Amino acid sequence: MKSAPDWVMYFIAFWAFLLVVFVSIGGFFMFRKFLKVLPKGDGKSKLDWQNYWVERSRPLWTDQSKEMLEQLAAPVPAPFRDIAKHSIAARIGQVAVESGAKEVTVDHCIEGYILATPKRDHSFLISFLEKNQIDYSPYRHLLG
Repeated sequence: MKSAPDWVMYFIAFWAFLLVVFVSIGGFFMFRKFLKVLPKGDGKSKLDWQNYWVERSRPLWTDQSKEMLEQLAAPVPAPFRDIAKHSIAARIGQVAVESGAKEVTVDHCIEGYILATPKRDHSFLISFLEKNQIDYSPYRHLLG
């Protein structure tokens, strides 16, 4: 009986490797999501706190602040945009509620956006704010 040609074996090895890579990437993102739902020391998870701040600040949002949120979330890739908007809105809502504001302003949006953005993305954040001519100078200290 004749064995398979070498290219068939390489083809199978390539697809096996590709399968392992894709399963690893998916597992990584599933694990990150799992970590967000684990309760912290206070008994609430990160997602619980995000939902709390979004619900608590819901009446404070104006049309202008909602537009600003849309603009700030625009550079996020479409599949992740809803999750990013929720995280950013939660942080903005937290900033607004803790400051005792009557409504969410553009300043709250900028500060919350900076606080919600991971430090590794601050260089991209600065270029985005400058490109859209958004003054972030009062919050430059948060960009550490």
